[in-house]
Amino acid sequence: MKKNRMSKLNKILEIPEEVYSDVPKISLVGFDEMIIENYKGILEYEEFFVRISTYHGIISINGYNLNLETMTNDDIRVTGKIESLDIERVTD
Repeated sequence: MKKNRMSKLNKILEIPEEVYSDVPKISLVGFDEMIIENYKGILEYEEFFVRISTYHGIISINGYNLNLETMTNDDIRVTGKIESLDIERVTD
C-alpha cells in the first residue's frame, strides 16, 4: 500500500522513475560518450570492452579507446569510440 501511494505522489510531482528507484538510465551522446545512472559496480574494464553491473542487469559496451571518465556513487561516464551496446536483464 505504501509503495502505491509513493508511486501516485511521484506521478503527480512528475518525478522520473530513475530518481526515486534503482532503475538504470542509459544516455548515449553520439558514439563517443555514454552516461549510466544507478549502476552498482564495474565487472570488467579493458580499452575495448566494459561490463557494468546495475540493479536490474548487466550493460556491456564494446569499442576502442574506452575510458571510465567520471564515476560517482550514482553514475558513471564512459568515453571513447563506442561500437556496440548489449544489455542483459537479470530476472529473479
